[in-house]
Amino acid sequence: MQRTVRTFIAVEISSEVRGKTQKLISSLAASSANVKWVEPQSLHVTLKFLGNVEMLEVPEVCQAVAEAVADLPPFDVQFCGAGAFPSLERPRTVWVGMTRGTDEMVALHDVLERRLAGLGFRSDGRRFRPHLTIGRVRNSSTEEIEALAALLADQQDFIGGSGDVSEVVVFSSEQGREGPVYEPLSHAELGGR
Repeated sequence: MQRTVRTFIAVEISSEVRGKTQKLISSLAASSANVKWVEPQSLHVTLKFLGNVEMLEVPEVCQAVAEAVADLPPFDVQFCGAGAFPSLERPRTVWVGMTRGTDEMVALHDVLERRLAGLGFRSDGRRFRPHLTIGRVRNSSTEEIEALAALLADQQDFIGGSGDVSEVVVFSSEQGREGPVYEPLSHAELGGR
């Protein structure tokens, strides 16, 4: 019987952002770099990765998340620009950035960090940079990396669409045949006005 569940907290994205990002991924995939692209239905903004959580602790985590965000007001986000961590020249994680809503997303992350620290979850230890992960680069040749970097440089003005953030979701993640499968464990509404 499963005793732990791989868990993270995220914000889901609008269908507009999902559709535009799917087109972006298709254009970037032309680079032939070895990238594990995120499936459209799995796109989200991760606020906090918790790792393996004991099944008995999941309700407490869900309750803590709900309490942490209850007084925060909903807000709008705008996704813009494509890039990579740590840099375009050495891409490991390919992402879409945010313009509008960045400060609110950072505040949301920080509230969750503080609340979950009380349950023993360690801080990430670095400043949170809101983004939508769209791919993870695997072993690729220098030429393939250069081709991907060039395509990303051409997409720095990418307009990914907008949406509203009115809840956060606690997800479980299980590895399936086609990649990770995410299941919502709870939804926590941003109830402030």
